[in-house]
Amino acid sequence: MRMEAIDIQSKQRFFNDYQHNFDQVSDQFEYNPREESIWSERYQYVVNQSYQREALSDVLVEMNKKWEAPTETFEQIEKLRKENSAVVIAGQQAGLMTGPLYTVHKAISVLQLAKQKQEELQEPVVPVFWIAGEDHDFDEINHVFLKQQDHMEKFSIQQNPDQKQSVSDMALEQETASKWVRSVFSEIQETEFTNDLLKQCLSAVEKSESFTDFFARLMYQLLPESGLVLFDAHDPMARELERPYFKNMIEKNEPIARGVYAALQKNRNQGYETLLDSEMDDAHLFYQHDGDRTLLVRDEAGHFKGKNDEVVLSKEDLLEVVEQQPWLLSNNVVTRPLMQDCLFPVLAFIGGPGEINYWSALKPAFSEVGLQMPPVIPRLSFTLVDRRTQQILDKYELKTSTSVEYGVGEQKLNWLSSHSVAPIEQLGEQVKVEMDRIHRPLREASSQFGADIEQLADKNLEYIQQHVDFLTKRFHQSLEQQYSREMKEFEDVELLLHPNGGLQERVWNILPWINQYGLDVFERMNESYYSFESPHYIVHL
Repeated sequence: MRMEAIDIQSKQRFFNDYQHNFDQVSDQFEYNPREESIWSERYQYVVNQSYQREALSDVLVEMNKKWEAPTETFEQIEKLRKENSAVVIAGQQAGLMTGPLYTVHKAISVLQLAKQKQEELQEPVVPVFWIAGEDHDFDEINHVFLKQQDHMEKFSIQQNPDQKQSVSDMALEQETASKWVRSVFSEIQETEFTNDLLKQCLSAVEKSESFTDFFARLMYQLLPESGLVLFDAHDPMARELERPYFKNMIEKNEPIARGVYAALQKNRNQGYETLLDSEMDDAHLFYQHDGDRTLLVRDEAGHFKGKNDEVVLSKEDLLEVVEQQPWLLSNNVVTRPLMQDCLFPVLAFIGGPGEINYWSALKPAFSEVGLQMPPVIPRLSFTLVDRRTQQILDKYELKTSTSVEYGVGEQKLNWLSSHSVAPIEQLGEQVKVEMDRIHRPLREASSQFGADIEQLADKNLEYIQQHVDFLTKRFHQSLEQQYSREMKEFEDVELLLHPNGGLQERVWNILPWINQYGLDVFERMNESYYSFESPHYIVHL
């Protein structure tokens, strides 16, 4: 296994400025992630705050017993009881088979930063992964993509929730899930690892009551010796700890919403893309009503209600809910980071480009609830390259970093053109130039017959040029048929390194990789050292 750091540009302007021009966005964050001095400063802040360490650790122990977490996880939880400990944290939804690769990459990022900062500070730093079990968007987690000949195909589980339930509340239908697992395994080539992997996945399904349980069990199978600590944000035990923090968010609800809205407007005025939707009347809390997870807004009278008036609660009613039934409340993307910092002594939060974009609006919200926004660190990003793909890259002298960032479409066309006796593209362009010259007298003469004839002449030239383009395209198709094996190799590289026009980690799942290289492939990846100064790593397997 060999690692290669490469520099690739994000398509998001805000994230690029965060990484390379921090001065442009510094007022929206508490810490500059490039300054080494922030770590001792943040650590002192964290250890001087008060947390429910014992109660939180007890909850973590109970959660992780249910998932049969490894011994290393419980050792890390015990560290959290100590007043001098801190955590590095990231989170994600509970995707099927852990979801896209970047979910595991986030976990590796947490493990790497926690280990590095523990060594630097000489104080205990615990790696925590926040499972967003309260999320209810089932379409985001109910599938994986697998390679099928010349495209990536979605394989969705055939389970349809009746209501907008939180994922942790949604029962995993054992028979349906087992059938789905068998179906996705039938789509991959059998290796020495396949049968054992299938048995382990089916066993995880059998032991899981919810999609969150299935996710957690697989994560621990992937990273059993790392000491990663998983936390289900929707567990009722967690809600019991969150009472005082929900109360604070309700009391400060209006200024939180006002501050976030103002920050978003500032981003828009500066020309940045805004990935977070927020209005002045948003409460940024969900309430479970008749089995549905309902997003609350505030009306002019200060009541909290669903957008369709499906539920209406006074402020006093909502505070009573917190006291008597806290499990009926959950956070949205604005208040989740606040709750995270209330519960955990957060040394740093790790996020992807989209998360960092919406965190840029949260500094006022942290301030309103009496918190200081933690350092926000871009997660590590990886592209995995197997041996066959590397051989193809070498064969056609394709640069791996360029192939990852832009794909190989242009290189494929160049290769085809170089293997044609006639320079097809040049011939086509020359013919169009000559046609334009020959056709010009007709267009010039057409002007004396009226605007409609003049437009017809222009259209006529356009048709002629389209026919030349059509013929050029047919030449290319003929060449592609002649070199079908080579074209397949280019397409395979494109699907692996730049699927659907983006990064591999946003589309591919863990399954092909653990099937080819074993369940411990990500544990082995985590054994290497990664600098957070490098935006992307190519992993040669």
